[in-house]
Amino acid sequence: MITLGFDTATHATSVGLRLADGGALRERDDPAPEEHPGHATRLLSMADELLRRAGIAWSALDRVAVGVGPGRFTGLRVGIATARGLAQALSIDLVGVSSLHVLAEAALQSAPAPGEGVLAVIDARRGEVFAAAYMAADAAGAREAGCEHPLHPRELVDLLAVAGGEGLACERWLAVGDGALRFREYLEAAGASVPPADSQLHRPDGAVVCELAGRLVSARRLEEVAPDYRRRPDAEREPSQGGDRGRAPVERARA
Repeated sequence: MITLGFDTATHATSVGLRLADGGALRERDDPAPEEHPGHATRLLSMADELLRRAGIAWSALDRVAVGVGPGRFTGLRVGIATARGLAQALSIDLVGVSSLHVLAEAALQSAPAPGEGVLAVIDARRGEVFAAAYMAADAAGAREAGCEHPLHPRELVDLLAVAGGEGLACERWLAVGDGALRFREYLEAAGASVPPADSQLHRPDGAVVCELAGRLVSARRLEEVAPDYRRRPDAEREPSQGGDRGRAPVERARA
């Protein structure tokens, strides 16, 4: 199955192409922090470049996969609208995957130390993060303990504690993602290790989007693949609202 996958949940744009023989190609756009993300301007051209390099026509695609977040509102809207449009125009399958899982899966595949789990952390801005803890389970996937709302970085230690109570009892935690870089001091204080800033583990991998999509059932309707915002956009929030603070930091765990 030939799958085109991409993720636009963070400042970067990541695109991957998984070929029928299991090989993969990947492309990334990493603008400087002060530059505008290239989600809207670069996504399709990057995908076209990968197809050209592989010698594959758009019509040869079997599936398109997209990271659904959580992450940046505008980036998620661009990525998911593009994925829906391609699936409809090409009459191919559409799959949505967790952007947090995309980050964690690459780290889990990088030969983690025995007893080590992965904490994927995406910068939610406003001084908050989106986060989920993962531990390798079996060929079917990883165990996950996540949170349905953004967290203050101080709450990450609570997330790890609850993850341990939900069966993710790891001796060490490796924290990855742009949120892990921004709030390194909180994570290291909680006992987690954070790779250097230039590590590729902090960046979503489009090829991993494709790989995870291969384990999932395609959406029956385009609308089933929707952004995972985990909070309302600023324009929909009342000035007096402080979000969902005060709720328990972890609300779900699944195998």
